[in-house]
Amino acid sequence: MVDKQPTKQLTIGELARITGVATSALRYWEELGLVPTPARVSGQRRYPASAVGLVGLILLLRDVGFTLREVKALVASRSDDPGAWRELHQRKLAELDEHIAQAQTARTAIAHALACPHTDIHNCPNFAGVLGARLAGSPLHEAHPH
Repeated sequence: MVDKQPTKQLTIGELARITGVATSALRYWEELGLVPTPARVSGQRRYPASAVGLVGLILLLRDVGFTLREVKALVASRSDDPGAWRELHQRKLAELDEHIAQAQTARTAIAHALACPHTDIHNCPNFAGVLGARLAGSPLHEAHPH
């Protein structure tokens, strides 16, 4: 006969302490469906030890740029279609590439502004050209192609 030890369950405070996530955030994530509704013992939430890994996954996904809505889709896709996460990751990668390109263009524009020899940037013909192009509807990467 095998003696089964009950698995350790964590209170919300314990889960918060272990993961570094505020109890209010854990409750909010539960409300959003990111964290499954835990069992209750005398009215207190009791999370399985596996909740630590789930909270870690949520933190990691947020760290790499996923929104909570996207995290929810990723967590749900794990049970629906184990391979679906790849498509979600590919979309996020394309989005990040776009953000990186925008940030690089912005950085270049700011560096050029700092290197401008004019005391008042508004007197700079390059600045006037970029400003005119933006006002005409061109995106920054077209308005400031340098």
